[in-house]
Order: sequence, then C-alpha cells, then structure tokens
Amino acid sequence: MSRSRKKTKIQGIASIDSEKEDKMDANRKFRRKTKQQVKKGDEQLSELREISNVWSFGKDGKTYRGDLSNKEMRK
Repeated sequence: MSRSRKKTKIQGIASIDSEKEDKMDANRKFRRKTKQQVKKGDEQLSELREISNVWSFGKDGKTYRGDLSNKEMRK
C-alpha cells in the first residue's frame, strides 16, 4: 500500500490513534446487558447510547488541517 494516500486533509483530534478499544468495550457491555434482559423476559431492551457515552471516548472528533505533510497523508 505504498501508493495509498488520503484524499482529504482531515485528521482526528486526540491523544490516541483509534477508538477501536472504546467501541469494543461499549459493544461488549451492550451485548451482555441485552442478553440479561432477554433472559429476564424484559419487553423493552436497552439501546447502545443508554449504555455507553461517546463523549467519554478517547477521540474528540475530526478537523481539517491544510498543513499536513506527505508522511501524515499516507494510510
């Protein structure tokens, strides 16, 4: 993938590179709570947003940066 480049100069605002671990933890909690509710026989199941808060994840969104170098534009 030596020729693979980003098309737009957008980069995440964060101290981490990825939210993958945060998303995995949130979905794991969601699946566990849903299974417990199904076993109880609850008719109203929880939603993902009730269990996890995206504002507590490591990234704070994305922003356009016109000063990115060629190295930062690589995938």
